[in-house]
Amino acid sequence: MFAERTNWNLAPNRLSEALRHHRASGKPLFDLTVSNPTACGFEYESEAILAALGDAGSLAYTPDPRGLGSTRKGVAAYYSEHGANVSIEDIILTTSTSDGYSYIFRALCNPGDELLIPSPSYPLFDFLADIQDVKLVRYGLIYDHGWQIDLHGLESAITARTKGIIVVHPNNPTGHFLKETERTWLSEICASRKIGLIADEVFLDFVLGKDQPATLAGNMGALTFVLSGLSKVAGLPQMKMAWMITSGPEELKKEALNRLEVIADTYLSPNAPAQLATPVFLKQRHAFQKQLIGRVRRNLAELDRQLAAQKVCSRLETEGGWYAVLRVPATRGDEELAMELLERKNVYVHPGHFFDFAADGYLVISLISRDEEFAEGMKLLLSLF
Repeated sequence: MFAERTNWNLAPNRLSEALRHHRASGKPLFDLTVSNPTACGFEYESEAILAALGDAGSLAYTPDPRGLGSTRKGVAAYYSEHGANVSIEDIILTTSTSDGYSYIFRALCNPGDELLIPSPSYPLFDFLADIQDVKLVRYGLIYDHGWQIDLHGLESAITARTKGIIVVHPNNPTGHFLKETERTWLSEICASRKIGLIADEVFLDFVLGKDQPATLAGNMGALTFVLSGLSKVAGLPQMKMAWMITSGPEELKKEALNRLEVIADTYLSPNAPAQLATPVFLKQRHAFQKQLIGRVRRNLAELDRQLAAQKVCSRLETEGGWYAVLRVPATRGDEELAMELLERKNVYVHPGHFFDFAADGYLVISLISRDEEFAEGMKLLLSLF
């Protein structure tokens, strides 16, 4: 009766079951996976946020497949601050980056076509691809005192059915920003093979180094789609507001936008209150981002302090984002280790395989937990070894 594409194994895994039982028991829990900024104690400009949602323009329905012009101007201004000249005509608003991915997959791919995705990376892609009847092919990220794309492996993975390459800039969870040489190479390979370049930049603003890496918005070397949204940029996932920006050779860009506009028109643009408030939210993002990146830096420093006091575990280098990757003794599977940490130490972490790490010996932790909870959680975690 049901489609094969949705025939997922929906049985809870051992770790999620253990977490459910742990929460129900009332035991203390040090959650080092938290990713919801609204639950992490950050201060928001509540009155301004609520006032922005009260715009009287929300009482009128003025549909536009690409989204309200005033909202797209606000998004364009955000990219102007990043040094990119983006036309509002190249912006399409969506309710989430997941919607943006779905639109792009539909515009580029026939059933069974392929998209290349980085590994390690976030597991959401698998579900998006299943729903859109697209096949994912992984290319590796190599770690050697920092992350880099396995360019040879990526090129070898391209076939006649490849329709695009997905990059996450910076990657989640590795924190790897694309280097200039990688950006140039990707544009050249995409142009020569006539495939799209799809860049997820939701964590672009969260930089741990001194220099802000450039956005791919406005990239002219190949047909390029850039995705981002308020969920991470302004710490407002509940507002359900995101966008995609199309650039590249003029004819290709025009054709892509025409097709994307029909898809967007079919599903209708996001709700008016969130659209009208978005320019305000984008202007407010700096206060939120200052708090969050400050906490990430403090937690990273605390992590390094605790790691320096022992010799068994270490962390991999990161350049941005909200996460850190721990290298731990591979004496048992990552899921088994995560179970043991939960049961014996009341600490919840992501096993590396959740993010498609190829081998055991990796745990992924969030850096946006409250300072005290993070410090105590890490102390308990390291006491297991």
